[in-house]
Amino acid sequence: MPELPEVENVVRSVAAHLAGRRIISTRFTSRFVTPGNRAKLTQRLAGRRIESVRRRGKFILIALDQGTLTVHLGMTGKLLLEKALTPGQAGEHTHGVFHLDDGMLLYHDPRQFGRIEFSEGAPPRVARLGPEPLEISFEEFRARLRRKARIKALLLNQTFLAGLGNIYADESLFAAGIHPLTIASKLTDTRAKKLYDAIQGILTQAIQLGGSSISDYVNAQGERGWFQMEHRVYGREGEPCANCGRPIGKILVAQRGTHYCAACQKK
Repeated sequence: MPELPEVENVVRSVAAHLAGRRIISTRFTSRFVTPGNRAKLTQRLAGRRIESVRRRGKFILIALDQGTLTVHLGMTGKLLLEKALTPGQAGEHTHGVFHLDDGMLLYHDPRQFGRIEFSEGAPPRVARLGPEPLEISFEEFRARLRRKARIKALLLNQTFLAGLGNIYADESLFAAGIHPLTIASKLTDTRAKKLYDAIQGILTQAIQLGGSSISDYVNAQGERGWFQMEHRVYGREGEPCANCGRPIGKILVAQRGTHYCAACQKK
């Protein structure tokens, strides 16, 4: 699933092309991606002007002159500008088509786990999100850690921090030397600061490298990311740890496969 760095790169690659454009017409074909009355949604969007595009957590918020379109990419969703389309993408698995006064935007999603939703006010799902990892102060981060929860599970909780997922939680915990089963409230100030710095540093680097293209992630212009080349534990089960050479392990935390080094990451 695209996480904060991937979604940020999608937004950066599409924002300048969409701002100021007017939606001429739309077409939606999936009851999963666009639940509810799709004909009514099409009517609501016709003629609307796009004011801005921004990210909040893993969500893409397209502000219109009336209302907001919220896009969540799910597992395999892509938001693609017309020029980024490869042969066949304009039809197969395309479940959202936006005809603009200049160009076209498509939502492509083979597994249909993503969502495109319209709301007049603040999107309810977005309103429940926690602070942004790159904006939160250490003091607030430290205070929010005082919970009796496994640290990996807490990092995946979008009401704790918005945007972290399996990849960057695993990589951040490894960089900080913290075992994923550690109880968050038991972290010392020193270890909490290491984790805070690791999260900020890894997310910043991942954004700079275009995110992680592990399966089929690309930005809105069809460009892959390269941060997967920097992964130290995620997806590397059985491979030697980059620090100590021992095999990377994998356990289940909060129903998610979790990669870590038992020698380098301590509870």
